[in-house]
Amino acid sequence: MTDRTETAGAKARPLIGVTTYLEAGARWGTWELEAALLPVGYPRLVQRAGGLAAMLPPDAPEHAAATVARLDGLVIAGGPDVDPVRYGAERHPRTGPPARERDAWELALVDAALTAGVPLLGICRGMQVLNVALGGTLVQHLDGHAEVVGVFGRHPVKPVPGTLYADLVPEEMSVPTFHHQAVDRLGTGLVPAAHAADGTVEAVELPSGGWVLGVQWHPEMDEDLRVMRALVTAASGPAA
Repeated sequence: MTDRTETAGAKARPLIGVTTYLEAGARWGTWELEAALLPVGYPRLVQRAGGLAAMLPPDAPEHAAATVARLDGLVIAGGPDVDPVRYGAERHPRTGPPARERDAWELALVDAALTAGVPLLGICRGMQVLNVALGGTLVQHLDGHAEVVGVFGRHPVKPVPGTLYADLVPEEMSVPTFHHQAVDRLGTGLVPAAHAADGTVEAVELPSGGWVLGVQWHPEMDEDLRVMRALVTAASGPAA
């Protein structure tokens, strides 16, 4: 039987919200229905880093502030291309179909997290959403970062000295990657925190905005916990 006194006295794991896909034709068992989906690597990474994961399917943007108020940290997950209308660009022939409901929800969540000072991590698409939320633009297609459809590749990224990311991961390291878009013009206040060998911005951060980091790769497909553990630590608040 659980000792309620011990449980009440134990420090709770910080609640980390992770945004989800919204897919029309998901299948499991005998069912094929619209579903809010999240690759299991995301919640497992949060859990392994010491957090409690909560899925955040697309919702009305006006609910973003109230949602963020109940979280200790926020992860904007990977997924489809951001609609170029969101950053004032014409659609490139290689840009994927829009996910307008998810765009609206995630942009509102980013705004709410930045306003409230809630620690924020953007992963792949999530880094691009962060950039667009702050007025930046995207390269709509580049080669060399997604070689085989449905298969994660790897390439090295090099940290920018003096950044939050470099403090977490000071060495050049190989990361799991799958993306065909990237940051172009940086959003207001964002600075590059890592680059690929071809110069692509692979991480961004907001020095004036609390704990805010975006990475273009997929840490949920790797064993390295340093980035997620740092988010969980920031979400835990100051040490007692």
